[in-house]
Amino acid sequence: MTAEQFSHIAGTIPHQPGIYKYFDQAGDIIYVGKAKDLRKRVGSYFSKTFTSYKTHELVQRIERIEFTIVNSEQDAFLLENSLIKQFQPRYNINLKDDKTYPYIVIRKEPFPRVYLTRQVVEDGSEYLGPFTSVKRVRELLEFTRQTIPLRTCTLNLSTANIAKKKFKVCLEYHLGNCKGPCEGHQSEIDYAANLVRLKALLKGNLAPVIRHFRDEMKVHAGNLEFEKAELVRKKIEYLEGYQSRSVVISARGGDKDVFAITKEKDIAYVNYLMIRNGTIVQTQTNKVETHLDEPESEILEFSVAQLRDTFKSDAAEIIVPFTIEYPDPAVTVTVPKAGDNKKLLELAAKNVDYYIEEIRNKERLKLSRNTDKIRVLENLQRDLQLPQLPLHIECFDNSNFHGSYPVSAMVCFKNGEPSKKDYRHFNVKTVEGINDFATMKEAVYRRYKRLLEEGQPFPQFVIIDGGKGQLGAAVEAMQELNAMHMTTMAGLAKNEEELFFPGDSESIRLPYNSEELRLVRRIRDEVHRFGITFHRQKRSKGTFKNELEDIAGIGKSTADMLLKTFRSVKNIREKTPEELAAVVGPAKAKLIVDYFGADAQGTEE
Repeated sequence: MTAEQFSHIAGTIPHQPGIYKYFDQAGDIIYVGKAKDLRKRVGSYFSKTFTSYKTHELVQRIERIEFTIVNSEQDAFLLENSLIKQFQPRYNINLKDDKTYPYIVIRKEPFPRVYLTRQVVEDGSEYLGPFTSVKRVRELLEFTRQTIPLRTCTLNLSTANIAKKKFKVCLEYHLGNCKGPCEGHQSEIDYAANLVRLKALLKGNLAPVIRHFRDEMKVHAGNLEFEKAELVRKKIEYLEGYQSRSVVISARGGDKDVFAITKEKDIAYVNYLMIRNGTIVQTQTNKVETHLDEPESEILEFSVAQLRDTFKSDAAEIIVPFTIEYPDPAVTVTVPKAGDNKKLLELAAKNVDYYIEEIRNKERLKLSRNTDKIRVLENLQRDLQLPQLPLHIECFDNSNFHGSYPVSAMVCFKNGEPSKKDYRHFNVKTVEGINDFATMKEAVYRRYKRLLEEGQPFPQFVIIDGGKGQLGAAVEAMQELNAMHMTTMAGLAKNEEELFFPGDSESIRLPYNSEELRLVRRIRDEVHRFGITFHRQKRSKGTFKNELEDIAGIGKSTADMLLKTFRSVKNIREKTPEELAAVVGPAKAKLIVDYFGADAQGTEE
């Protein structure tokens, strides 16, 4: 959309707060923004000077503009974040966070169970979280199990079932991990009180739970129930020990959300510390992609809104490294200069630095691994005297079932690693009967005819798994395609693990147990696996029908047994009744002999 085109519609846009949406020619949303004054904000995109080339690119793609008026800046802020999260427009900031976070669910049922889940279902159950770490969730659940007795069984503890005495207490009751609601030893009111304490623990609020247990311990001691008092004292000790293991910032720290940011070119990293009751209960660092050279303040505003929404935060204070706009008047935005809040901010910044360094270490490791693989390929090129570095290798193999029903398979390795999206299998179309050479020729011909037609690059090295016959058949296919110059081919002897090239009288053996030989073995084993898996899938789907199964009275298991013993239908046809009877018994042997005898008589006619 040009500035002139925009001038025709500018008067229709109001001077009010709201959100605006830009659509491209295909009707897709490419940008969502918020504004205190819609007309001024949208009009700024169509001024003669652009803040960046990227903004210019965005404006060039705008075909249609829609806007929504809202009552306040806060409403615009919330709606903008909701729409960005829903549509993920191309030119908006993108919080790269596609994880499915774990939750702790309190199931809606009599005497609710409590367990970990990743699926939030609108079934009336209560979901606590999300949490950034499954390990953390499991630790929390184990912690609560040690202190608060709740059931773990899946029994239907309806009032009627309990009244009918359908259930008996299990070992968990005798261990003290459950109060036995299944036999009516615990009321729903008492169980609900335990759930309240559980929620307090999960939110990091241990103080009221510890107070409750101290009161309970005093009651037991007053009643001279010293064993029960000792059990409660151990729970208190466990709770206090757990609290000391947590990262406590301040005993009177309250609830806060802390955010730190580091920006590198078009990528920003934002760390979020969730502080509850002065304790860090969650931490998360996210990668943020930018598209319009947005300033750090805008990126942080977006990230704060998204992360607080994701983790259902209701903290009344946000701690950030610089001033941002957060339109909710109930939330205080603090930029600390010293004290505990400053230390929290420094800790968040340290988490960002650690996250970035971890990414760089992974990239270095990946580069190091790639360097090792290239070295192996260079050794393979040297040992086999290949004209090109074999960054792209393909390997062919035939597979059949005891000499019947042939198929072919091809695997592809790029940079020394499997490229599974490039794997191919071939149903034999032009070959009748069992002809391993013709089958190989067909597979190779079809593969490279397709690459020629599509203008795709050929591999630098092609391995034919088999003897000189299979290699010769593959060479014939390449000659018919006039493509022998496009790659180097070699046959791989199945037993000796030696390679031979077309026209050479002597084979080449790679250094024993060298990395390059291990790579060739890996490629060979992979094509075997892929071919056999494909063959089994075809058989399981009924694609191949064993001819023996056409014989009345002969089932699949008997047919398979015959093929395993005699290797092919042709061999079975030539066996005497006595030889067949030794495997399947005289009655079935007669059925087979009669079938093939009638078949032979019909053929002669």
